[in-house]
Amino acid sequence: MKPVGGDTQHHVVIVGGGFGGLFAARTLEKAPARVTLVDRRNFHLFQPLLYQVATGILGPGEITAPLRHILRRQKNTTVLLGEVVDFDPANRRVVLADGAVDYDTLIVAAGMKNHYYGHDRWEKVAPGLKSIEDSALVRQKLFYAFEVAERERDPEKRRAWLTFVIVGSGPTGVELSGMVAEISRDTLKEDFRSIHPEEAGIILVDATGRVLPAFHPQLSAHAAEKLRALGVQVRTGVKVTAIDEEGIVLGFPGGTERIEARTVLWAAGVAASPLGKLLAEKTGARVDSMGRVMVNPDLTVPGHPEIFVIGDLAHIPGKDGNPLPGLAPVATQEGRYAARVIGKRLQGEPAAEPFSYFDKGTMAVIGRHAAVASIGRFRFGGMTAWLMWLFIHLLLLINFESRLVVLIRWAFSYFTHSRGSRVLLARGTLRLPITGAEGGNAPPEKG
Repeated sequence: MKPVGGDTQHHVVIVGGGFGGLFAARTLEKAPARVTLVDRRNFHLFQPLLYQVATGILGPGEITAPLRHILRRQKNTTVLLGEVVDFDPANRRVVLADGAVDYDTLIVAAGMKNHYYGHDRWEKVAPGLKSIEDSALVRQKLFYAFEVAERERDPEKRRAWLTFVIVGSGPTGVELSGMVAEISRDTLKEDFRSIHPEEAGIILVDATGRVLPAFHPQLSAHAAEKLRALGVQVRTGVKVTAIDEEGIVLGFPGGTERIEARTVLWAAGVAASPLGKLLAEKTGARVDSMGRVMVNPDLTVPGHPEIFVIGDLAHIPGKDGNPLPGLAPVATQEGRYAARVIGKRLQGEPAAEPFSYFDKGTMAVIGRHAAVASIGRFRFGGMTAWLMWLFIHLLLLINFESRLVVLIRWAFSYFTHSRGSRVLLARGTLRLPITGAEGGNAPPEKG
């Protein structure tokens, strides 16, 4: 797509409207350049709160915001809905499924996807949590499991429906486990007549030796203790060897164990968007084992100073020598940095210093009044960490309207123990069989 009217102004194309791409675009607001943001979705997604959509606290609209609306006042910025299918670095062109966009400078911020470590077939029975569609599917599976259990007459089958296994004990896995425990023990406690939701089994498994392995061992131990207090079975040091529609097989030294569970959720890993590998092939760059592009200290692709790779798609070492994690603060700082480098180039100013990530801390919420936080040399948990987590995530939401709605929904959930978004849609797509008798032959009521 050539600019209308023969505009020769420097053109910056940004692929991806996540944290990295969006903050790059916003930082370029006053730059002497045209900016085009391309995304296959027309909205920005606040991924840190996806698990709350999956567990019914928030609706999809509370953690999404239209990209056009966010950038509406940036007169130098255009938003295009399109799917990138190829790169043409020789001609400085991004190829879309239905056209192409020429660029002078390119920023690729395509993000990550769920990673099943060579077992992609597991995705059908153990959905992850990286997109708004993922959150809808997880919510469907969670709440439908209780509905099916209510009608199931066979005790063993009913137990399988009331068993929830979460694979992966990073922040997402811990947050999901805590929320599922609260749903079963508080939200649904009095809603059913034939089952006791509070007796549901929630199992958190991980191949590493502790939960939240990226956190300090003290905080990991605190998180595990809080999870167990909520009734979550914490199983570390076990490896998933198989998953099917009816359960999961765990491997450990000395043997294997099968757990009958009709709901298995995946939070064990992510991999870079396939666009990273595609870009590397076209530019001669290298990728790491997760598919992230190995970039220069200034976030450019080796041999291509006009191409930046940022966010989850970029492999750049931190101060400890390990690659920076796929976190929103990392992507945000990289997006702003890339935009500032471009601005300096356009002004003819000297090159910027290499990118350096400023770690403001990491946090994970476990449940009501329970969270862990690591900020500099300070490590703490409990109510203080929980309130800090709420405040920070509220501030990080893109617009004021979302903050207000989320605050109201949080307050409603806190005081009522309820979940506002529990409506089940597209029942047939789940293909969850009900083996109990129909009509008036309901299972006996709980005593």
